[in-house]
Amino acid sequence: MRWWGWGDGPEPSPLPASAEAFLARELDLPPADAGARTALDDARLPDASLDAGTAARLREVVGDEHVRADRLARVSRAAGKSYPDLVRQRSGDASGAPDAVVFPTSHHEVRRLLEECAASDVAVVPFGGGTSVVGGVEALRGGHAAVIALDLARMDRVVATDARSLTATLEPGLTGPRAEAGLAGRGLTLGHFPQSFEFATIGGFVATRSAGQASTGYGRIDELVLGLRCAAPAGDLTVKPVPASAAGPALRELVVGSEGVLGVITEATLAVRPRPATRRYEGWSFEGFRAGAEALRVIEQHDASPDVARLSDDHETRMSMALAASTATGGRARAVRAAGSAYLSVRGHSDGCLAILGWEGEAVDVARRRSRTVRLLREHGAIALGQSPGRAWARGRYLGPYLRDTLLDRGVMVETLETAAGWSDLMTLYGAVGEALRRTLAERGTPPLVMCHVSHLYPSGASLYFTFLARRERGAELEQWRAAKAAASDAIVAAGGTITHHHAVGRDHVPWMRDEVGEMGLEVLRAAKERLDPSGIMNPGKLLPPS
Repeated sequence: MRWWGWGDGPEPSPLPASAEAFLARELDLPPADAGARTALDDARLPDASLDAGTAARLREVVGDEHVRADRLARVSRAAGKSYPDLVRQRSGDASGAPDAVVFPTSHHEVRRLLEECAASDVAVVPFGGGTSVVGGVEALRGGHAAVIALDLARMDRVVATDARSLTATLEPGLTGPRAEAGLAGRGLTLGHFPQSFEFATIGGFVATRSAGQASTGYGRIDELVLGLRCAAPAGDLTVKPVPASAAGPALRELVVGSEGVLGVITEATLAVRPRPATRRYEGWSFEGFRAGAEALRVIEQHDASPDVARLSDDHETRMSMALAASTATGGRARAVRAAGSAYLSVRGHSDGCLAILGWEGEAVDVARRRSRTVRLLREHGAIALGQSPGRAWARGRYLGPYLRDTLLDRGVMVETLETAAGWSDLMTLYGAVGEALRRTLAERGTPPLVMCHVSHLYPSGASLYFTFLARRERGAELEQWRAAKAAASDAIVAAGGTITHHHAVGRDHVPWMRDEVGEMGLEVLRAAKERLDPSGIMNPGKLLPPS
């Protein structure tokens, strides 16, 4: 990927005129506030501190060409893709770059590298797609003599599949598309499609407890992991891929979500499904966010949920419509949209909320499941919008990070955060986080546009995914972000939500980890780290606050 943004294709496209006008009006943007980017050659890169002897021993393990210390390799792995990461990278601040990037190709090589790094006091940051949005791959030294990024891109095989048991064993460096392509040839799918799907990796999915856009139907990644292999500095941790076990607390749960702090996941056996013959996505309108959330609760608790279930609030719906209007072509497209708006207005949905629902599987099964969902939707006042909104969502399901680059170029702060709570607390949580963001940023003179959608359903509750945009504070971008992040996180904790539903802890959520698991919970995790990583070299500064 680009070291300063998302993707690896052409430069970001400018905003269409109507979208530009919408955002200028909403955020009080000045006529031009382009966010200039520093050239790679001008990025501020610290001198490498990896001594020659250690570097030579690492090369003995993986080969000379697989230990890189060139400018592009180091800068590209200095950070992930959060808003503060991109602000620093674009300004040329690569001060957090690793001293070298090492590319192993097997569990055995990872094991030897960890032993060498532990002996040489070198911190190790496992690196997959580099898509973390919570500071999870920052190359922090943590007081060690040097730090390397352990890039797992060469460990990218589909090791084995079992179509009878519906399992697949995959290496950690497989990206989402390559994993799906490998499984498709065997008539299978993992069904895990987060917005980072194009670049994120299997190892990253497992290490961060990722949730895909179809996780309501397919399950989160932690539900799909059956077995795994993890190389830690003190030794290997292996979990057999059995359907279930009563042999004590699940060690699988210790590794899933461990974010490279305990060791390196070198292999995962996951539950897969037959590749769906039919995918049907469609749009529905609710009169309000509360009404839509209540309908989704009933649907989920009646075991009638679709595989994809996303409900936007009125602010996100309005933004989606503005962006859709900006890409409309021809008088007929505009007329159809105008007619649709008029129809919804007559039905009491003039400020309605858009839901995208999707079903996947065999055609007969999709039709049967959809009929159950539709009956409950209509009982709760939902209005069918047809398949066009669903197809539009499917076409653009991975475009958000690309749009963010365009907005950053335009001088807009754009950030996301997510949480989850029980159904009884969901609307309170929704209101508290939105109010915290609006109040905090308005007090700084940058009133935001705060949007939210429900993205994953459970019988006991749901997740909320917030996106907020504001005019950036020139020269104080990170202070502006920290104020918003702290306010929102404090509001989440006060309202009883989880500090993260699927973005992991990384570095950004560490201050609230004690609220999440308690002091004794932290001590249990620290004890596991001390046993598996006695020298503390694995991904310093992530997941666990200092003792």
